[in-house]
Amino acid sequence: MHIWQPEPGETLLARTPVTFATGAAMRVKGMRWFRDTGRRDIQGELPGWPEGPVHTPRSTGTAGTLNVVKGGLIAMGVAIMGILSSQGGSVGGGSSDQGSDEPDDRADEVEDFPVMWAAPGAVARTLPWQLDPGRTNAKCYTTHAVITDRRLIVLGLPVHKDRFLVDDEVLWEVPRSAVAAVEPRDFKDGTDVKTTFTDGSWCRLRPRRRPLFIRYLHSPLQLVSLESLTPAQQHTVRVFAEAQPPDSSPPHIVRNSCGCYRIAVVAASTIDALFGAANLSTVMDAEGRELDLSQYHPQDFSS
Repeated sequence: MHIWQPEPGETLLARTPVTFATGAAMRVKGMRWFRDTGRRDIQGELPGWPEGPVHTPRSTGTAGTLNVVKGGLIAMGVAIMGILSSQGGSVGGGSSDQGSDEPDDRADEVEDFPVMWAAPGAVARTLPWQLDPGRTNAKCYTTHAVITDRRLIVLGLPVHKDRFLVDDEVLWEVPRSAVAAVEPRDFKDGTDVKTTFTDGSWCRLRPRRRPLFIRYLHSPLQLVSLESLTPAQQHTVRVFAEAQPPDSSPPHIVRNSCGCYRIAVVAASTIDALFGAANLSTVMDAEGRELDLSQYHPQDFSS
């Protein structure tokens, strides 16, 4: 068994399972395509890729009918809620933090669903075929994204009966400097990420821990050295680190836009083939006080 480790001086920030995304709109549900900049299918041109499924978009006629019905039901629901509200009735529930019925890009989410967009020679064309759920068996093999302060890496590993038996193989990597932007894509489930490279190519991925993927791949990442903190802050970092598993990486510290600090470690003993590495982290304020995260919204600590 082999667990991937960073190079000396390299900071491991996060590890999460990741695959190419999958269409959710009726026309492209369960499908994905690999396109050049002229929207031509290129999966047959990708070097070393085995043959995979060939998808054909569905007719939108049925989807249109369903949307009309759905719209009518929504309107009826709004009317009923209005009546309940006017009569002092209780209306429960609330909107989800993730997911949207409105596409970010209709051409790429409703009419078509490319998960790779790349001209010849572009970075996105070098991504490994193992990321494609249509070419791998998720019960037997999985792929993880590893993010460090230097690189974005894709690892491949078999899924054993004991998911903590990890045998990593490096499938692909690029320096962080090759990543131009990381953007959440919230259409339907709110689980996807569009990662754009500096050459203009991009991919649409589905990381299991999307907040971690976005937080640590966002550029520029404001890592803070322990020595630059106040004595009270340093004490909080050390107390947190001492409470973590003995095989944990040295704590890394990120200053968030709120003025507080996120402290986190990655422990090899927590790596699970299906779930990645556990998110062992806490947040302290500018005075070095550890915060009760249950009292805050996760967006309060966005980097």
